[in-house]
Amino acid sequence: MSDTLTVTGQCLCGAVSMSTGSMSPSMGACHCSMCRTWTGGPLLAVDCAADLQISGAEYIRRFQSSDWAERGFCSQCGTHLFYHLTQQDQYIVPIGFFAVDEGVTFSHQIFIDEKPEYYSFANVTKDMTGAEVFALYASE
Repeated sequence: MSDTLTVTGQCLCGAVSMSTGSMSPSMGACHCSMCRTWTGGPLLAVDCAADLQISGAEYIRRFQSSDWAERGFCSQCGTHLFYHLTQQDQYIVPIGFFAVDEGVTFSHQIFIDEKPEYYSFANVTKDMTGAEVFALYASE
C-alpha cells in the first residue's frame, strides 16, 4: 500500500473542490461528541497533512470549534469539508468527500470512550480514548 494517495473531490453543489497528493490511506473514526453533533454520527476521515489545494475558497465558512481547530463547510450546500488543526496546519477530511474506492484501510478509532452503545464497527482497529489522543498530541 502506498504511503499517500492522490485524490480529488467536490462538495454536493460543486462550489468547492479539493485535491491532495498526500492523503493517508489510513482512515479513522472519531466518536467525540463534537464530531457526532457535526456529522450526525462518527466522523470517518483521512489525514491530508497541510497539502490541500482548494478551489472555491470563497464558499468556505469556517467555525472555530476549539482553541486548536476549526471546521470548514460549504456555505452553499453545507457539505462538511475539513477539520483543520490550525497550529499544525493539518487537514483531516471526511473520506466521503473524495472519489476514492480502493487503497484505504479503516485503521483507527479515537474518542472510543465517547462512542454511544447504539452503533459499532466490526473492523479490528487501534482504539484510543480521548485522554490518550490528547496525550499523544501533547507529546508532539
